[in-house]
Amino acid sequence: MQLCNCAICDFKNKEMEKVSINKTINLSEHLASPSEAALSHSSELNGLRLTPHFSLGEVTKSKHAEIYNIPSHVAIENLKRVCEWLEELRERYNRNYVLVQTTPTPPRSALPLCSAKNSGGEASSRILPLSRGSQRGSEEPIIISSGYRSPELNKKVGGSTTSNHLTGCAVDIRVAGIEQAMRYAVILMDYADETKQDYDELLIERNRSGGYWLHFAVRPKDNRRKTMFIQK
Repeated sequence: MQLCNCAICDFKNKEMEKVSINKTINLSEHLASPSEAALSHSSELNGLRLTPHFSLGEVTKSKHAEIYNIPSHVAIENLKRVCEWLEELRERYNRNYVLVQTTPTPPRSALPLCSAKNSGGEASSRILPLSRGSQRGSEEPIIISSGYRSPELNKKVGGSTTSNHLTGCAVDIRVAGIEQAMRYAVILMDYADETKQDYDELLIERNRSGGYWLHFAVRPKDNRRKTMFIQK
């Protein structure tokens, strides 16, 4: 008997295939569709760019490799939205605190006598403060320690059942200390004000060991602009 190749039958076959895969890997509402389920290799995920400087691999990595943690299409769109904010954070932080900026030297006549011997119309470098671990003249990345979490992963790490991580709306950002956390926070708040956008959560968090990180979340709508310092 010859199998039917019409579009309707083909669609039905694909839907049945989805159901079969979903049953096999026990997907929930916020977990992956079959097309994403095939992307099991971290190298493949790292190759999928959400924005120029952030990949899907960065926002789905965890210490628990045994737990399935691939987001749905909806969660991926949420992650893209968050990463667009992080692109702005990365650009502004590097511009203001990391990179060497070059400014023209004023004419000799405009300089005090004590500075005249160094003047000649050449460009001079204005050195901006560096954060810990960065190299002068090189851009410093924004490092995500936790992004999307499947329900299983969120439960494993003790996350809230209403966490923005579950829908791909939140990331935790590694910081060198309270100073860097505050600088990140100010940049994100300024960007929100300038663009008339709101974020949902901007939390500087500290654990009992004295470690800091920045939790940042943006929802598709109903953002609360919750800004706090939290001691765990």
